[in-house]
Amino acid sequence: MKYVRFLLIGILFGIILSKSEAISWYRIYEMFKFQSFHMYGIIGTAVFTSMILMFLFKRQYIKDYLGNPITPKVKDKHYVKTLVGGTIFGLGWALAGSCPAPIFVLIGNGVFSILIVLFGAIIGAFIYGLLSNKLPK
Repeated sequence: MKYVRFLLIGILFGIILSKSEAISWYRIYEMFKFQSFHMYGIIGTAVFTSMILMFLFKRQYIKDYLGNPITPKVKDKHYVKTLVGGTIFGLGWALAGSCPAPIFVLIGNGVFSILIVLFGAIIGAFIYGLLSNKLPK
């Protein structure tokens, strides 16, 4: 019962993705061809909101569900890994027409062909789990 609020937040997130057309293959296609500002506006809003939330986390104004302060971990800067990972993610996003979050919203909207993408994402995560210890740190 204590996880119901997370389920409700997920449902709200799915509704927002659907209503904002962020799950539309055509909107993603427009973004990658630089033909429309729509998706860049959505992504920019998410980045700006994340900046505000990170500021509030660091000042400890926002706490987790147990009341403990949330302290973001500072990671080492690995620019090459970030560029390679981001490129792979972007290529997969462009080829599939969907990033991971909208996959479940698309299934909920009855786009069952996205199950192929979900299957590929699960296989990719499984392979990463097998190889993660062998990858450079």
